[in-house]
Amino acid sequence: MAHLKETRVSSEAVYEGRIIRVERDEALLENGTKAVREVVRHPGGVCVLALTEQDEVLFVRQFRYPHEQVTTELPAGKLEYGEDPETCGKRELLEECGCTADSFTYLGKIFPTPAYDSEVIRMYLARGLHFGAQSLDEDEFLDVERIPLEKALTMALEDAFPDAKTQAALLRYAVMQQKEATA
Repeated sequence: MAHLKETRVSSEAVYEGRIIRVERDEALLENGTKAVREVVRHPGGVCVLALTEQDEVLFVRQFRYPHEQVTTELPAGKLEYGEDPETCGKRELLEECGCTADSFTYLGKIFPTPAYDSEVIRMYLARGLHFGAQSLDEDEFLDVERIPLEKALTMALEDAFPDAKTQAALLRYAVMQQKEATA
């Protein structure tokens, strides 16, 4: 067996929900022993760093039930199985912030919790924003907030955004801008 590789021997569905599926797998390790792996299967998601002409970033404030608090995050959403991530990002930006964008640029992907969750979040930069009306889901309640980019970057470093996708997209964009400026 290859080094640093585990092979699924068996899999049992423990829970099947609307968003996630939980599986208990038996995996063969490189030393020939077996181990139990509990995995949350998730279709993945997207987040969008939407930047206005005034260098303001669009954020959404919403209650996050697992953490029992309101968080400030970049607009984001769950992929439908097989859905194109960019299409999902455009849909979520329109639904949550009521806007469309002239350009969508891929910023990369993150594995938010790779030890037990299969979720992959793809991050995008949206520019050339055109504003209209929000179209929130029936069970979705959120407020849109504009924060100047420089202030948002400082806030990310000061732990104001505990959300991983928000931190990753903001800081990745900042590093990309620095590299462009010095190139």
